[in-house]
Amino acid sequence: MDKGKKFSIWFFLGILLTALLFAEYVYKPMAENANEVPYSDFLADLEKNLISNVDISESRITYQLKENVSPEKRPVVNGVILNTKLRRPENVKTVVKLLDPFLIERLASADIKFGGIPKRDSLFDSIFGFLLPFLPLLIIWFFIFRSMSGGSSGGGGLGGIFSFGKSRAKELEGEMTGVKFHDIGGAGEAEIELREIIEFLKDPKRYDKFGAKLPRGVLLVGPPGTGKTLLAKATAGEAGVPFFFMTGSSFVEMFVGVGAARVRDLFDKAKKKAPCIIFVDEIDAIGQSRLRGFNSNSEQENTLNQLLAEMDGFEGNDGVVIMGATNRPEILDQALMRPGRFDRQIQVVLPTEEGREEILKIHTKKIPLASEVDLRAIAKVTPGFSGADLANIANEASLLAARHKAEAVTMNDFDLAIERVVAGLQRRTPLTPEIKKKVAYHETGHALVACYLPGSDPVHKVSIIPTTKGALGYTMQMPTEDQYLIGETELKNRMAVMLGGRAAELLIFNEGSTGASNDLERATETARRMVTEFGMSPKLGPVRYAAPAMMYLSGSSESRNDTGDATAEIIDAEIRRFVSEAQEQALNILKEHEKVLHEVAETLQAKEVINHEEIQAIVDKENEKEKEKEQENI
Repeated sequence: MDKGKKFSIWFFLGILLTALLFAEYVYKPMAENANEVPYSDFLADLEKNLISNVDISESRITYQLKENVSPEKRPVVNGVILNTKLRRPENVKTVVKLLDPFLIERLASADIKFGGIPKRDSLFDSIFGFLLPFLPLLIIWFFIFRSMSGGSSGGGGLGGIFSFGKSRAKELEGEMTGVKFHDIGGAGEAEIELREIIEFLKDPKRYDKFGAKLPRGVLLVGPPGTGKTLLAKATAGEAGVPFFFMTGSSFVEMFVGVGAARVRDLFDKAKKKAPCIIFVDEIDAIGQSRLRGFNSNSEQENTLNQLLAEMDGFEGNDGVVIMGATNRPEILDQALMRPGRFDRQIQVVLPTEEGREEILKIHTKKIPLASEVDLRAIAKVTPGFSGADLANIANEASLLAARHKAEAVTMNDFDLAIERVVAGLQRRTPLTPEIKKKVAYHETGHALVACYLPGSDPVHKVSIIPTTKGALGYTMQMPTEDQYLIGETELKNRMAVMLGGRAAELLIFNEGSTGASNDLERATETARRMVTEFGMSPKLGPVRYAAPAMMYLSGSSESRNDTGDATAEIIDAEIRRFVSEAQEQALNILKEHEKVLHEVAETLQAKEVINHEEIQAIVDKENEKEKEKEQENI
């Protein structure tokens, strides 16, 4: 509700209240006192038999004089006394009631009609008496409407009640977003595609000459933390146009029709500010497919239908670009994804090595870095990290440096920050010697299998300090480059590394432990994908037996429910075979290098944390001894 309407409502209510106060406390007392006479006059009129009837209330006596007026009181016109009946205002008079126990007898003896006037409450007493039973409900009703309207009209009240259908979008001018593309790193191809939208918004005439139309919608798709919202803000900042920001969940309320009304209101506002950008974050909240079991008249479906009509319906919305962001494009309605609505679908992927270095440079601008800090090296060992992860690493490193009261952030701070993000915060919980020994051999098994298998990611650090994520120890591997394709041999080697800890336990202690539960889970999942997704089983052949993934880039999927029992048995057997072969491979490597296993495990028990160089030194030392023995045998 705009300010003019709010002013008119309160102005009307003020006038009404003033009129009621005037009638109750000014006009009514004046009317009662206009014909008030002393009680002695009342008694005199009673004695002269001039009173026709009397009404008695709690505080006053109202009496009416007889209509036959005496000759001396008749009006005179041109010296002639008019013989007529005259009803004057003076015929009705009021008297303040006194305590007179003989009044009723006098009235009865004079044969005067008299009666009582029931007590009448004041206007405000009547209103208050009517509203009092409903007051608790009115208070609850007021606060419910105020909370649901979000206080969008300032102080709530009438403005809040009538604002359900109003859009909750926050409007920013382009420069007010405070973000441009040079503030974002690692955007890559997404930035290139968005710059074309910016050129459309800045100079539409250049494209009109070729008959090109402004894209109606742009959908940003990618994993969490890749900067989809940031890219939308940067697009508005570069184009310098108004930017309307809203989340998908803020369209829908418990009241039917609110979502559709907010969609209409949002587009009405945007059309007045065209050219402009509407950005709906997490659009899957209102854009889910209508085939997913919704009721035909559900509020969510009504909201989606209104959005479809506004994006590409009978009425045009030239100059308005709607941008959406989601990490679940597979559940969006097909009508929303067609050309004419979301014309562009831009993949916002995890940053490459160069992109990660750019992101780290942006997030370390205000951080004092030591001369030894190499951002390219950090970018190299953090493949698979999103922009949000890298920002978190930079922040954690600065917090560690501040905690130690250092002058600058060192490379060691960044290493510890990466460990905290990957493995969790270290807990200085003392382990018993027996458990410490088992954990040491378990982690050493992972590390040595990774060292001796070709193509495995290098081991960065091994620790047997418990972490807040529940691990008693961890082996951290750091890839040296981004990988986009993985062969069957490398997948088998990865499974062998996963099961290296369990293999070490079987070799040294002749039994496994619960510490390998997560390793078995990951190895089994890898084997399942090899069989059901990648077609790497000779018995099943190049056939996919996995259902489509339910989450974007989730990396896993469920088995189909249309496979026969015989096929399901083969799938289970093949998964078991891949996992068993990986464990056997790890066992063979550790048996061959059992001396190295003992030496590294003992060093780990003594230091609790060892790095790649220390492990490699022990491995190289053992290799030299083996070479010397071979030469002696020759």
